[in-house]
Amino acid sequence: MRATITPSRINGQIEAVVSKSFAHRLLICAALAGEKTEICCKTVSDDIFATASCLNSLCASVTYSSSKFVVTPKGKALQSDPLVLDMKESGSTYRFLLPVACALGKRCEFLLRGRLPDRPITALWEVLESHGITISGRRENKLSVSGSLKSGIYTVPGNISSQYITGLLLALPLLKEKSEIHIIGVPQSKSYIDITLSVIRQFGIKADIQKNKIFIDGNQKYVTPKFALVEGDWSNSALWLSAAAVGGNVTVTGLSHLSLQGDKAVCDILEEFGARVIKSENRVSVSRDKLHGIEIDAAEIPDLVPALSIAAAGALGETVITNAGRLRYKESDRLHSISHTLSLLGADARVEDETLFITGNPSLNGGAVDSFNDHRIAMMAALTSVICKNNVTIDNAQSIAKSYPLFFEDFRRLGGNIKEE
Repeated sequence: MRATITPSRINGQIEAVVSKSFAHRLLICAALAGEKTEICCKTVSDDIFATASCLNSLCASVTYSSSKFVVTPKGKALQSDPLVLDMKESGSTYRFLLPVACALGKRCEFLLRGRLPDRPITALWEVLESHGITISGRRENKLSVSGSLKSGIYTVPGNISSQYITGLLLALPLLKEKSEIHIIGVPQSKSYIDITLSVIRQFGIKADIQKNKIFIDGNQKYVTPKFALVEGDWSNSALWLSAAAVGGNVTVTGLSHLSLQGDKAVCDILEEFGARVIKSENRVSVSRDKLHGIEIDAAEIPDLVPALSIAAAGALGETVITNAGRLRYKESDRLHSISHTLSLLGADARVEDETLFITGNPSLNGGAVDSFNDHRIAMMAALTSVICKNNVTIDNAQSIAKSYPLFFEDFRRLGGNIKEE
């Protein structure tokens, strides 16, 4: 799909879409529980449906209607052939369900699409193989696993992906004996680990943390709370807030300021840029002001970088985004795709090693770009239009469906002028 956006300011109020991070975890825990769980999930996306579909094949019946998932565990059914689990392009689905399937002792084929076969996962494979799992088909579009996962000490690097740790946290309580997760180095995106701990505790699972070690008793049971609510997503909301900082006045509702999501840091960062930010119960309002370049450490907030790059593109002076190396391993090489996209639209952007430099301008030219089949790049490009003089045309704009299928509809509600073809 090609989307053409005619520049305009954005104004109004919009409700946050749900947090994918919470949705994935809640669905998996519900599928592992002994009884039915209802999960209120007002919006859905391709990634969330990927997890739901895989759980349908793996261990539960999962249905969705009237803004609600109903998850009913299937119990231990006999298995003759390998289960086929289609990950689509969801890195979370893959890294979470791989250890879970191994803990359940299931023979599975994981179908991988897009850039998923190229995204980092070797460390997770190795630690699973050292605990009784056989993996074949590495670096291919189909990965096969078999064997039964054994308890023990699981040593994983903390500087690659917190998703490895989440996958193990979901899986290890199912084993018969105690296990430990030893994290080497400083864990990146620690807030995502905190989210996982919060969700598994909601389902009765106990885990003890001592510095860089997590101790997990075996033979635990996931116990359903009967009902769960997926909270609003700070990552996607940050796109609207960042665009408002340079080109509008927007209020996003349905956001918790007590959330464990690290991306709620967007409020403080936009204030540092010079934006006017008003926080009140369950909402944030941001309005346009003269912004100036700042320095941002992306180590704990990698998913915020595309959104913050909109603000940087409209700020006077240079914005320096450091510790952004993990952006190379997302749906696209985001260090390259952000820099390239903003350069085509008229900003001065460049990359040096793991650092992104953006020298903005309150009025960019606009132009034609490609989404790199990356949902966050498509949305970043679309919202950068608020400071462009000419149209912004985005090829492969359908990539938004990965996390935010109704993005263009919500954009129109705020005054966006979009033509899709």
